Amino acid sequence: MARTIGRWTGGTLTARSFLKPHKVAEAVFHPAWIPPSLDPAIDRLKRIRVIAGAVASIGVYTVLEGGFDVTELLENALTASAVLLFLTPVTVGVMLLVWRRTGTLRQLRTPLLNSLALLLLFIGSVVALALLVQTTNATHSPLVIIAGGAAMMWMLVFVARGAFRVTGNFFGTGAVHRCLPALLSTVTSWLVAVPDLVTGDLHGLGLTLGVVFILGAPVTVTAIALLETGRLRRRYGIRLGAHPAGHPPVPGPVPPMPPGAPTGHPYVPPQGNPYAPGTGSPYAPGTGGSPYAPGTGGNPYAPYNPQAPYGP
Repeated sequence: MARTIGRWTGGTLTARSFLKPHKVAEAVFHPAWIPPSLDPAIDRLKRIRVIAGAVASIGVYTVLEGGFDVTELLENALTASAVLLFLTPVTVGVMLLVWRRTGTLRQLRTPLLNSLALLLLFIGSVVALALLVQTTNATHSPLVIIAGGAAMMWMLVFVARGAFRVTGNFFGTGAVHRCLPALLSTVTSWLVAVPDLVTGDLHGLGLTLGVVFILGAPVTVTAIALLETGRLRRRYGIRLGAHPAGHPPVPGPVPPMPPGAPTGHPYVPPQGNPYAPGTGSPYAPGTGGSPYAPGTGGNPYAPYNPQAPYGP
C-alpha cells in the first residue's frame, strides 16, 4: 500500500484547513487507511458518472420541478442515508458468509469496523446538516440566521464533497475486498431506482424520459462495476467470491530512482571520451607522458645539428 494504516486523516489537516470545507471532507471521507486504486481509468469513469448524475439531478429539480429546494434535496439525502444504513451491512453480511467458506473472518474485523465508522460519520453529517437547516429556518433572529447561514454553507460544501468521495470509495469497503465497492454501488443504485419505477414518481418527466432518467443511473453504475470487476479479475486475479486473503499479491508502485544512481548495464564501464581535455591523457601535449611529443627533447630521430649535437 502507498498509504499506511495509522491516523484517520494521515496528518494532512491543520488549523487553516478548516477554512476550506472541501479539504476537510477530502481528509475525513477518504481516510488514510483506504488502499489506493489499482485502475485509474475506472476512477475517471466513476468521477464522470458522479458529475453527470449530479448535473442531471440538479437540472431536473431546477428546470422541470419549478425551482431548486434545499429541503427536498436534504430529504432525499436522508432517505438515501437510511437505505445505505440498512443495505450496506446486509450486503456485506451476505458476502462474509460466502468468504467464510474459504477463509477466516477475524482478519477482516479492522477494515470492517473502519468502513462502518465511515458510513456512520457520513450519515451523521447529513443528519447534522438537515437539523441545522431546519433550526435556522425556524428561528426569526437575524443574528442566528447569519451565523446559521454561514455554518450551513460550510456544512453543505463539506457534505457535498464528502458524498463525492464516498461514492467513489463506497465507505472504504475496498480495504475489505477490492470488488466490494462495485457490488455495493450496483445493489444500492438499483434499490434506489426501483421504488421510483413502482410508485411512478418520474420527477415531472414524461414516461419515456422518466424511465430513461431513473434507469440511467443503475444501468451506468452496473456497466462500470462489471468493467471494474472484470479488469480486477483479468489483471490481478481478484475475484468477488474469493476470500481476500487468497488473492495474489498486488504489485506495488515502482520506487523512484535515487539521484546520481548509475544507469545501464551494471558491468559495463563508464563510457566517454578517454582523450577529452583534463582527463589525464598520457599522450596530450605538455603532459610529459610521451617521450616523442614536440618540445619535450626526447625525440631520438630529430635532424642532426653539428653545432649542438647534444642540444642546448
